[in-house]
Amino acid sequence: MSPRWAVLAVFAVHGAVSGSLAARMPWIADHVGAGPGQLGVALTMPAVGAMAAMPFAGRIVARLGGRRATRALIAAWAAVLVLPALAPDLVGLCGALLLAGACAGMSDMAMNAEGVAVEKLLGRPVMSGLHGGWSIGGLLAGGLGAGLARAGVDARWHFAVLGATLVVLGVAATRHLPSGSAAAGTPFALPRGIVLAIALVGFCACFAETATADWSAIYLVRVLGSGPAAGAVAYAGFAAAMTLGRLTGDAVVHRYGPVGTTRVTGAFGTVGGILVVVAWAPWVAVAGFALIGLGIATVVPLVFSAAGRTGHGTHAIASVATVAYGAGLAAPGVVGGLADATSLTVSFTVITALVAVVALSARTLRLDVQSS
Repeated sequence: MSPRWAVLAVFAVHGAVSGSLAARMPWIADHVGAGPGQLGVALTMPAVGAMAAMPFAGRIVARLGGRRATRALIAAWAAVLVLPALAPDLVGLCGALLLAGACAGMSDMAMNAEGVAVEKLLGRPVMSGLHGGWSIGGLLAGGLGAGLARAGVDARWHFAVLGATLVVLGVAATRHLPSGSAAAGTPFALPRGIVLAIALVGFCACFAETATADWSAIYLVRVLGSGPAAGAVAYAGFAAAMTLGRLTGDAVVHRYGPVGTTRVTGAFGTVGGILVVVAWAPWVAVAGFALIGLGIATVVPLVFSAAGRTGHGTHAIASVATVAYGAGLAAPGVVGGLADATSLTVSFTVITALVAVVALSARTLRLDVQSS
């Protein structure tokens, strides 16, 4: 197995764990007796755990080397899959999701560092395709989870068997990763200079991604008066466009470069946001959500690639990833709070502005970023 396919397999395993948790969350909520509000609190725990743990991931990678660190962390992420299903109550679920988030965040940082290493090894862009592999892993595992849920399979058995399988697959894939250690030094530092600029681009993209994923269906129902089925179509259009953009993104970046790609796709995303804001019919908003997905699909992969070219190794990647996770943690609440104070239309106006900032900041992701 080539290093590229190996790291792609790791990304797919990571996505499969996330997709499995998402698909069986209703079962878990029923199992612990959590209502919507309580479940909302529990679902903030993964992001909190990731943000708390990710600053230390750089030290782990520097000490163990990229291959060994990724092996240990992806195995941990797959192994903790079973814990939320075993939680006896809401407190236990919060603790399990906090630990799961820590493992998810650290393994996310490690595998992205390996993706940067493989990209340098091959001398061409591969990060977008790797993130597309994550999406496919999540979609396949989510579909499996939905099927098992309809069949009435207990999530504890589902997660135990699948988690063990994913541990084996993840560990096997890491045997073919580059073995070098990334950077040594301090475990974490607040992003400054070019790293801060890259992190802010990542913040805008992740905020727009998470907010659109969480609120697109609700927008169609509450703003345009559509039914729940149309709302589901809005999210599906967004997710499908993002997956397509990531699977084809490497070829686009190879031809037009990260700056040109980000400018054009960011413009598409901005147009999509405008369509959502001015939508006079549900289909217009659905088209807008799809353009947002296509517009930001390649940005986060390019952000990680740019962080890896700053000369600060895994510490830059950890800093950027922490800021990005912060955006994902803040986005749903910020959009909801702004919608309560004004309207969802105003919230998506802000999201559109953030996508426009991504397009205008495209030069931050240039290939010679290390010299900045």
